[in-house]
Amino acid sequence: MNNKLPFDFTVDKTTKTVTVNRVFDAELALVWDAFTKPEILDQWWAPKPWVSKTKHMNFEVGGRRFYAMVSPEGQEHWSIQKYTSISPKTNFKYWSAFADQDENPNLPGSEWDLNFSEEHGVTTVDIVIYNESLERMEKMIEMGFKEGFTMTLNALVILIQSLKK
Repeated sequence: MNNKLPFDFTVDKTTKTVTVNRVFDAELALVWDAFTKPEILDQWWAPKPWVSKTKHMNFEVGGRRFYAMVSPEGQEHWSIQKYTSISPKTNFKYWSAFADQDENPNLPGSEWDLNFSEEHGVTTVDIVIYNESLERMEKMIEMGFKEGFTMTLNALVILIQSLKK
């Protein structure tokens, strides 16, 4: 794993945003698929030892992903992602909220804006997460979002290396 690739995580409480920038040693098509195909997404979208379990996903504008992060003991934390904009291989946006197992959202949520670019076989993903409330953002940070999302993105680096072989 190339730990020397750029990674940045910034919290801005004045704008209620978290900005994440991560570079992957892989072509854009592979990184895009890792973020948009449930069979790949579920292999990395949870900090270990937790795992991601997608109940259903329809990656199109107006579609949604309903999934759980599952602990080794079987505890489930459900979330909904509703896709609001998709520009293939360059950008997609979604609204995200925690939910119960029946897809009832726990408001407020957050808006995610993911931008993808490639140069010389290296792909950069820029993510801006706008939180509807400062309280929600602070709670996410206190719950270890930075550490968890860093672990999750590192798992993607490892997965991408195995998929490239």
